[in-house]
Amino acid sequence: MSTGTAGGRRRPLPWRRGTSQFARASDGSMSLIEHLLELRSRLFKATVAVTIGLIVGYFLSNPVFDLLRQPYCDLRDLPLSECQFTVLAPTDPFLQRLKIALWVGLIISAPVWMYQLWAFVAPGLHGRERRWAYVFGALAVPLFVGGAVLAYLVVDRGLHFLLEAGVTQELGQLEVTRYITFVTTLILVFGLSFQFPVLLLLLNFSGLVSARKLLGAWRVVVFACFAFAAIFTPDPGPFGMILLASCLCTLYFLAVGVAFLYDRRRARREEFSDLSDDELSPLDEDLEPVTAGDPVDPAGAVDQPAPLERRYDDIT
Repeated sequence: MSTGTAGGRRRPLPWRRGTSQFARASDGSMSLIEHLLELRSRLFKATVAVTIGLIVGYFLSNPVFDLLRQPYCDLRDLPLSECQFTVLAPTDPFLQRLKIALWVGLIISAPVWMYQLWAFVAPGLHGRERRWAYVFGALAVPLFVGGAVLAYLVVDRGLHFLLEAGVTQELGQLEVTRYITFVTTLILVFGLSFQFPVLLLLLNFSGLVSARKLLGAWRVVVFACFAFAAIFTPDPGPFGMILLASCLCTLYFLAVGVAFLYDRRRARREEFSDLSDDELSPLDEDLEPVTAGDPVDPAGAVDQPAPLERRYDDIT
C-alpha cells in the first residue's frame, strides 16, 4: 500500500496518527469530557448490538420455545405439534416471544456488549489485573454454560416429582407464562451459582483470603451451599436442590485445590521479596584463619631485552 505523496513525503498510516484511545485512557491523559464521550459511544454500540440481537432472537424464538417445552411434552408423551399450554391473556404468547427473543439477543450480542464494557474498564487496570481478568472470563463462560445445561436436565426430573407428589396425580395443561418463568429462572440460578469458584479464586488470587482459610471454613460453606440451593431453586423437589448443592460443593473443593497450588507458587516467588535492594545478603561468619601459603620456587634468570633499534627488522 502506497503511503507517499506528490511532494515526496511519506504520509503516516491512519493507525499511527497520535496515541490510541486505550493508551490515553491508561495513562490518564483523557479529560473527564472525553471519558464521558467514550462511555456514550460504547453504550451506543452495545445498545445497537443488543437491538440487532433482539431482532435475530425474534426469528429464533419459536425454535428456542420448542427446546424449552421439550421436557413438558416428553412428560405428557405428546409430540410438539400436539403439546399445548394454557393461555390466560391474549397478550401472553406475544410477550413470551419477546421475552425469549430478549434472552436470545443478549446471548448472541454478548461478545459485542461485553467487549464494549471491557474496553471501557480495562484502561483503569494494571497489566497483571488485565491478564487475570482474561483468565477469569475464560473460566466463567464454560461454567455458566455447564450450569445452564444441568438446569435443563433438572427440569425433567422436577416436573416428574411435581406430578407424583401433587394432589391430582396428573399433569394437565400448564400456563405458558409460569412454565417459561420456571425454566428460565432455574437456568439462570444454576448458571450464576456456578460462578462461585470464580469468586473464591478471585479472593485468593488478590491476596484477601488464603487457601488454608478457605479450607478451614468448609463446614460453613457446605451448609451455605445447601441453604442456597433450598431457597433459590424454583424446583421444590429434593432432586434439584441436592444436585445443585452437590455441584457447588464439588466446585468449592476444586477451587480450594487450585488456591493451594497458587499459594505454594506465590510462597516460592516471595521467598526473598521482603529484602530491600540495598540490604546485604547474610554471610557465613565462621571464617577460616589465613595462614602462610606454600613456598614458591625462585624464578629462573630472565633474559635481558634487546635494544630498541634491534627489535624490528627493515619491513616493520
